[in-house]
Parts: sequence; C-alpha cells; structure tokens
Amino acid sequence: MRRSRAFIPTAKEAPSDATLPSHQFLVRGGFINQQGAGLYNFLPLGKIVLEKIRAVVKEELDFAGCCEVQLSFVTPISLWERSGRADAMGKEMLRINDRHQNEFVLSPTNEEAMVELVKNRVTSYKDLPLNLYQINTKFRDEARPRYGLLRGREFLMKDGYSFHSSKEDMVREFDLMESTYKKIFTRLGLDFRVVAADSGAIGGDGSKEFHVLADSGEDTLIVCEACNYGANIETIDEFKDKIDELNEKSYEELKEQKIDQKCSCGANLYFKKGIEVGHIFQLGTKYSAALEANFSDENGRSKPFEMATFGIGVSRLVAAIIEQNHDESGCIWTKESAPYIVNIMVSNVKDEAQMSLGEELYVKLRAAKVDVIFDDTKERFGFKMKDAELIGFPYTIIIGKELESGLVQIFDRKTKESFSIDVSSAYEKIMELIK
Repeated sequence: MRRSRAFIPTAKEAPSDATLPSHQFLVRGGFINQQGAGLYNFLPLGKIVLEKIRAVVKEELDFAGCCEVQLSFVTPISLWERSGRADAMGKEMLRINDRHQNEFVLSPTNEEAMVELVKNRVTSYKDLPLNLYQINTKFRDEARPRYGLLRGREFLMKDGYSFHSSKEDMVREFDLMESTYKKIFTRLGLDFRVVAADSGAIGGDGSKEFHVLADSGEDTLIVCEACNYGANIETIDEFKDKIDELNEKSYEELKEQKIDQKCSCGANLYFKKGIEVGHIFQLGTKYSAALEANFSDENGRSKPFEMATFGIGVSRLVAAIIEQNHDESGCIWTKESAPYIVNIMVSNVKDEAQMSLGEELYVKLRAAKVDVIFDDTKERFGFKMKDAELIGFPYTIIIGKELESGLVQIFDRKTKESFSIDVSSAYEKIMELIK
C-alpha cells in the first residue's frame, strides 16, 4: 500500500472519554472511530489487524479439527425461552420485533442456535464428536460501555460448540481447546494466563478464562510465580466479599497487598490484573436436554449430547494487544498482528534517488509477500516519524540524507533504536528481522 493512497486519518488528540492507552492510540492512529456508545467502525488499518487476528484463530481451530459455520446474527426469542435463558440474560440482550411482531434478539452468544442447528442432523454416536465454530458479530447492551473495544456493545467474537457422546470425550475436547487457545495467544505474541473461573450466565460445571496480563485489566487474578496455577478472585471464597474493592485497585496498589497463603507447589502467590480474552466452558447437557437435542448411543438409547463451549473476543484482542504493548508514543504491534510489518519512509519525495530506492524496496518486499507500506507523502520528516511511532509499524526503513553515503536507516519500533546499513544489504536485513 502507498501511504498517499491509504485512508489513515491520524490525530494529535484522543477523545475526551478515552482513558486507556488502547482506546487513545487506536483512535488517534486511525484504526477505529466511534459510531455511538459502545459502537465502533474499523477503518482500513483496524480492519487489517482484525483480519490478521481472525486468520490466526481460524488457522489453529481448523488444525485442531473444528468446522467453521456462520449463524444468523438475529435469533428467535423462542430458542432462548426454551433454554430458560430469555430472562436470565436480562437487559444485556437486545430484543427486537419484526413487522409481524415476531420477537427476536441480537445474538449475545449462540448456544441455543447451535444446538438447534445440530439437532436432528446429528443423530448417532457414530457422528460424534463434532466441534462447530463461527467468528461472527455479537451484541450485548452494556449498561456502561467504556474503554473502547474492551467493553463495547457490538463486537466480533469467536464462539465454538462441541457435541459428544460422553463426558469423558467432552473433557478431552475441552483440554484440546485449552491447548489450542494457548497456541493462538502465543502466536499473537501475548503474555497471558489461564485461570479457573466462574461460569456465570453460560452455565456448566467447569470453566477457564484466558487473560492477557495488563495493568489496565478489569479483573484481578491470583497467579503462582513458579507453576501454571492461576485463578480469578471471583472463584476464591476468601476474596468474594472483596471482589469489587480488589478489581478497582490499580496494579501498583495490588502489589502492595500481600497474599499470605502459598501455592500447592510451595511457591508464592501474587496479584495480577488481567483482560479476559477467552473463556471455555464444560456445559454437560444443560442446553441439549432443554432443547431436546438427542443422539442414539451404542445400545440404541436416546441421550442428550454432552457439550462444551469456547469463546474468544476477537475484536477485544485488538485492544488487548495494545494494552500490553505500547509506550508514550503509541502502539507497538506484535509481528503477527501488525497492519504492516515494514514501513518504507522517504524523507524527501522530491529527491529522485530517495524515491527510486523507495520504489525498488517496495516492489521487492511486495514480491516477497511482505506486508509493507510505502510512505511517499509530502509531509515533513518529523511528522512522518511521529505517525510511524503512533501507528506502530514494527520496522521503518528511513531513506534520507545518508543515501548520499550509500546508507539507509532501519528503525525498530519496539526498542526505539535505529541503525544505519548499506543500501545493498537493506532488503536482506529486513527479511532477516521479520522472520
């Protein structure tokens, strides 16, 4: 992409209600803009990031044997009434009536709809197990939408649902999805923890949350310094009467509050702030029994499916990545999520030699399938550099006055360090850095 042809409306000032870094920088960097309370448009840069995250999620799920579908965003309320959740979801579930006064909901999740899809289409134990997922729009009418993409009303979510002939097989799939989610978040370059959690309105007997560790997280976690143990404080009796108080504390305040007990491994426990980006649930027969979705077992007996459900906040991950990766200048995208991994910046577009080299590198990198943007605009160098740091391109090739000596600079966004390199080695060096 040539910057002169791109739609990247950067801004010096953040919205007055933007208190978190991700909200400030995603708006200022031209990734998103607000359409209404808790409603955001994804501009070209934001859409690229969103699609890159979606691609990682899909690739790992497909590799694990899941099948992608796409359900209608609008769901009949009758399904929710049959499962008993029509009232349980409360005002977060937005209800609408069509011209014939039939009542529907804008889907906040799709357990009922997916069960209805499978019902009478999968009838034998021989057709199991089955894991279906979608990456689709959801809507929850939050009472206090805030923090940009972290707590919006409309969002992109990966929701998956598995169907089994036995509890043992359901647990096997649950463990497989935990492993798959870890691969997804690791590929995205995130520091995260898996913690025991409350199943809430989704229900079921067991659930785990995946939290990106960030000082701005709304949830308070207890994690072990040595092993993989972690828990949301909402699951620990000792802290249940202090949940609101602890969640309101900053990370610095939490560090001062010691935890007396040790982990079962003998190591120290400590508080961390987390942003929930994934949640997996062991549902059992909660929905299949309520919706009379049955299969025939090995003995010909009719039984309700054993089920599990698995969610990832895809659009929330756009913000979570920046909450964990930013500085005072702007975004620092991980390699897997960056809208463009290389930014070629010509300092003076009136200089034919600079433009010629920029074009040459741009063509070569595109031919190598590198996500590259060519800043060929007439803006001042200082303006271009501030924009590059705000947007967060991992690497910027700066073609400027040093070209007279046969050199260009490569700027590393994460370290903020730059170094000069011979023109003849620039392409090879960039290819080495982006591996």
